[in-house]
Amino acid sequence: MTIALIAHDSKKELMVQFCIAYCGILSRNNLCATGTTGKLVSESTGLNIKRYLSGSQGGDQQISSRISCGEIDILLFFRDPITPKANEPNDIELLRLCDVHNVPVATNIATAEALILALERGDLDWRAYGTPEL
Repeated sequence: MTIALIAHDSKKELMVQFCIAYCGILSRNNLCATGTTGKLVSESTGLNIKRYLSGSQGGDQQISSRISCGEIDILLFFRDPITPKANEPNDIELLRLCDVHNVPVATNIATAEALILALERGDLDWRAYGTPEL
């Protein structure tokens, strides 16, 4: 599976700590991230991460394009819901694309942990068989 990592500035350390805690699971998957988040996580964990531009320079849009092309299976996007951001419309578009393309997304550590543990159990394998019938 390909997992994308994005974290707002105030959540980058939380993302690093999450990735340290789940390094074993993450290491068995393909990882990509926006520039600074990817750099911090890679330096702290030794994980191999494909890095895009930083979010403010278009890295979130690069990840959005990969979602649109069906190349991202899970998005871990640790958002700061309190501090207003200039690029908030891009964040909303990114989440919309996840909904359109059925990409599981976690916007906080609780849902990220649920997704990672589901991945470890094999509960996310439905993507290999196409979208489940509802």
